[in-house]
Amino acid sequence: MTDALPTLAHGDEYIVLYKGGPNDGQVDRRISTDGSVDDEITVLTAVDGKETLLDYTRSSWTEVGGQYHVVYDFDLADSEPVEAPEDRGGRQ
Repeated sequence: MTDALPTLAHGDEYIVLYKGGPNDGQVDRRISTDGSVDDEITVLTAVDGKETLLDYTRSSWTEVGGQYHVVYDFDLADSEPVEAPEDRGGRQ
C-alpha cells in the first residue's frame, strides 16, 4: 500500500471492509462514481431493531488480485448514538 489513493474508472467496483462499531468485520461492495474511493461512508444500520446512521472514515487500502480493498474505521463522534449493551435494560 502507498499513501496515494488508487485510481479507478467511473463504474469500477471496490471492496469496503468495516472496522469497529456495529458493522465491524462486515464487507460491502461499492461502485466508484467519480474515479476514486469515498473518503467517508454513512451507513444505515439496524441495532436491536432501531435504525441509526453510522459514519466510517477511510483509513487504508490495498490491492488484492486486481481488486481494491478499502478499510473504513468507525467514527463514533460523527455517528448517531447507539445504546451500549449495559444500557438496554435486559434487551441484549
